[in-house]
Amino acid sequence: MNRHRETPVTCHAAISDGRGRLSIETIEVGVPGPGEVQVQIKAAGLCHTDWDAINTWNKTFVAGHEGAGVITAVGSGVTRVQPGDRVILNWAIPCGYCHQCSEGNQHICDVNSPVTGHALAGHAHPQASRYLGRPVERAFHLGTLSEFTVVKEAAVVPIQSDIPDTSAAIIGCGVMTGYGSVVNAARVKPGSVAAVIGCGGVGLNVIQACRVAGAARIIAIDLKQDRLDYARRFGATDTILAQGDLAQMVAALKDLVPSGADYAFECTAVPQLGDAPLALIRNAGTAIQVSGIEQKVEFDCELFEWDKIYLNPLYGQCKPDIDFPRILQLYDKGQLKLDEMVSKTYGLEELAKGFDDLLSGRIAKGVVVF
Repeated sequence: MNRHRETPVTCHAAISDGRGRLSIETIEVGVPGPGEVQVQIKAAGLCHTDWDAINTWNKTFVAGHEGAGVITAVGSGVTRVQPGDRVILNWAIPCGYCHQCSEGNQHICDVNSPVTGHALAGHAHPQASRYLGRPVERAFHLGTLSEFTVVKEAAVVPIQSDIPDTSAAIIGCGVMTGYGSVVNAARVKPGSVAAVIGCGGVGLNVIQACRVAGAARIIAIDLKQDRLDYARRFGATDTILAQGDLAQMVAALKDLVPSGADYAFECTAVPQLGDAPLALIRNAGTAIQVSGIEQKVEFDCELFEWDKIYLNPLYGQCKPDIDFPRILQLYDKGQLKLDEMVSKTYGLEELAKGFDDLLSGRIAKGVVVF
């Protein structure tokens, strides 16, 4: 396999107009420029964030931000990977030299982050992907719902594991967000009590990360009994079937733990539950809003008494070169269930079905296989 590809690749990709339309189209993926790599995507995870982008971004782009694949070509100056290497893609791309990266906050890089950084800094060169003869943006600088993509070298992490592509594909968002919220942000202590509101893909990863961190009691809360049954498989010690009322959830949890949980994680993305983790923790406990609620939420400041901490970490405070290998090591040891997280796989032409299954709650995690 040539280290430097000299001609573009024509392939299929999911193109959205950012106003609710999604279609499978033919695009051209160019050769990697300096500091860039070309990746043949083998599997791409489906995420609620993808659905939000498809319906709200109001611009044309290649969808998808979770993925795993194989390096097919590299540009000049690339040293960490070579053609043939299996990699996980990472959407919060660190530059390595800005203030935030220097402080260890690579997930909120001042230069490359699609959330906090400059709008186009993390993109590969303008000709990296073309649709209808014009450059086309890739979601979160990646565009993983495509057979090929070109990204910055810092957007990939080599896979040192025999993990299947389908399981590796979900590490770069859903797994990392849940795992990192527990290990990096909350720093859950052994012997503690944790409550998890919402047992979808992210919530299940919070649950199993709490188990890995040594939490003595993990209380799963959800509206659906089948999700609670699933939560027990991932490490929940207790379950609460919610009735949609915060007071009922609090009362049920206090029946189990009268003083409240040490940690509570909100994983539903429901704005009305933005303050819920504060109500579930004891004094001096830690509440973590994992799901990325962006709407305005009114808080009763009394919920913060006494010495309670409320965190809203982005992407589990991901340090890709540290966290991805650790997650792979935990997987290899059987301590993180990733194969079991993938409920169903789809072809690219089955995207509508995949998103329908995701939104209806019929799956924990769906993955598109190329």
